[in-house]
Amino acid sequence: RSVDGVASAFVGQTPGVPPKVVDGNVLIQATLTPAADSTAAEAVVEQLRGRLDRVGSDVLVGGSTAVNLDVRQASDRDLRVIIPAILAVVFVVLMLLLRSLVAPVVLVVANVISFATTLGVAAVMFNHVFDFPGSDPATPLYAFVFLVALGIDYSIFLMTRVREEAAERGTRPGILVGLAVTGGVITSAGIVLASTFSALSLIPILFLVQIAFIVAFGVLLDTLVVRSLLVPAFAYDIGGRIWWPSRPGRQMPPADGERP
Repeated sequence: RSVDGVASAFVGQTPGVPPKVVDGNVLIQATLTPAADSTAAEAVVEQLRGRLDRVGSDVLVGGSTAVNLDVRQASDRDLRVIIPAILAVVFVVLMLLLRSLVAPVVLVVANVISFATTLGVAAVMFNHVFDFPGSDPATPLYAFVFLVALGIDYSIFLMTRVREEAAERGTRPGILVGLAVTGGVITSAGIVLASTFSALSLIPILFLVQIAFIVAFGVLLDTLVVRSLLVPAFAYDIGGRIWWPSRPGRQMPPADGERP
């Protein structure tokens, strides 16, 4: 009762009734002043846990507010651990596939920029346009997994073709040819995929509606801007150094009169 934010507390299930003791443990019911699903209530739970840890490490604080707090903290931990792990695995795969260190860095940075932009736009839309009451703590992680998986697919499709063309024409001409050849396929696939995920918005579940918007917008951003403009522009400016430390050599001998 001495903790700020606790309106009342009593021992047992019902006031005035002797409490039931199980294995030396007894239930204490506490009613919080702020709403149970608010961040203020979660702050009270954290304060309660800190105070009760001094009483004993086996004192547990449960309830809906505590569960929400635990889920959010677990989701924050997953973001700090899983996202770097995914990016590291993606970087290794791109490095082995493209036989380069610079190109994977460019592609991974482009994916991170695309995801951050999508998440920022989604936050603005959810808070100020759609006026959603909140979001699932796991939404950013699911969105990241979807968008990185799809974005890396498009990156591999684009850059493997660019590398093939670079072996024949040189890096900068190869980028233009590779973009021209794969651009229509990547854009079409992105539009179809965004339309498919948009169908989830018809289901009256907030988590699915938010995932539908984030993935649909992110895929369109990735196909129409990142994969069509940003990545080719970076690669074009960097030039042949993008394949460092390897260099894509010619796969066929030069034709008569062609500069080797």
